[in-house]
Amino acid sequence: MRRSLLLAAALLAGAASAETVVKLNGFAGADVAIVNDLLNKIVNPALAKEGIKAVFEPFQGDFNAALTNALSSGTAGDLMYIDIFVAPGFIKTGKLLPLNGKVNTRPFLPTLVKAFTDSGKVYAVAKDFNSLAITYNKDLFDEADVPYPNENDTWSTFADKLRKVKKALGNDYYGICLPADFARFGAFAFATGWKTFDTKGNSNLLDPRFKEAFNFYTGLVKDKTAILPSDLSQGWSGGCFGGGKVAAAIEGAWISGFLRDNAPNLKYGTAPLPRNDKTKKRGNFIYTVGWAVNKESKNQAAALKVLDLLTSEKTQQFILTEGLAIPSRTSLQSNAYFNKTTQEAVNAKVVFQGASDGYVYGYSFKQYGGDWMTPVNAALQAVMSGKSTTDEALKKAQADLNSVMKR
Repeated sequence: MRRSLLLAAALLAGAASAETVVKLNGFAGADVAIVNDLLNKIVNPALAKEGIKAVFEPFQGDFNAALTNALSSGTAGDLMYIDIFVAPGFIKTGKLLPLNGKVNTRPFLPTLVKAFTDSGKVYAVAKDFNSLAITYNKDLFDEADVPYPNENDTWSTFADKLRKVKKALGNDYYGICLPADFARFGAFAFATGWKTFDTKGNSNLLDPRFKEAFNFYTGLVKDKTAILPSDLSQGWSGGCFGGGKVAAAIEGAWISGFLRDNAPNLKYGTAPLPRNDKTKKRGNFIYTVGWAVNKESKNQAAALKVLDLLTSEKTQQFILTEGLAIPSRTSLQSNAYFNKTTQEAVNAKVVFQGASDGYVYGYSFKQYGGDWMTPVNAALQAVMSGKSTTDEALKKAQADLNSVMKR
């Protein structure tokens, strides 16, 4: 009897030690419940027979700083979030495992794969993403008797609609809320064919194409068709829009959740960003976070299986139908959810399509990070507040940016 018990205990101990625990590092906050839900419902049941268990270990506070420290000290998880905004810096550390030949990236949107590619090597798989779209207040357009923004709009027709709404509704209302931020303005610069970096890695803010977009964007504020979020005591254009005094905003799918919670009675529609009048193209940003594998992980094979499940069609279907994010797989573009007529589903469909329509670039600025945007944002603010002319502001921005890029 005693021998049998010892044998059973030994077997149990052996089974426990055979389990491979894959640790995942990600954001704290709302992501904790989402990721744990995915692990409990999809990932861990699928890998139980293989003795693999995934555990989510979020970093509190500044995620990127915490991840940097964890990678340096050798305490990082086997899998981790990598934000496109900081991906170039993390890739250059050499701490991320190249995924070529280990993960099939063909099912994913090409722009998302490119966002995590450096020198031909892929370092992360986008778990979901966002792009930008026009969100418009149906009641305000109806009251002004102006057609809604639509997929055929150019910059000219879109601006004309906004001006007509403003004129019809009076001084308490505005056509659109525009922040002095490259995170929104950049999409218009891209639509002209301008690129953040040329083939030599330089940035030219004095390019006529950049200036064309700059004048269009700031011009809407200068003629009072648009208003800055701060002028309505808001921190972002979604906050302006939710207040009901602004006819349109440029945001991603995240605005749906905000409006559902903060302006549940607001009737809104979604349209693609307007096309540039000359190029006939739209511009757009990709905002995304990918799953990357720790190059020093001792559980790489298991981590790759977890990554595969976390970015699987089943997982992304769950995320999409729960209204959490936009899937990164092209196969889900024809998903039945996108055929629904709810304002949230329509918004999600337009944002999904925005990732592959026109000149689309990742929200990333090489090793310069957010410092790259600072001179541009200052120029936008200076002109939109009437403190500088376009030529003066862009000349100063170029000089300041040159200094940033020489550091």
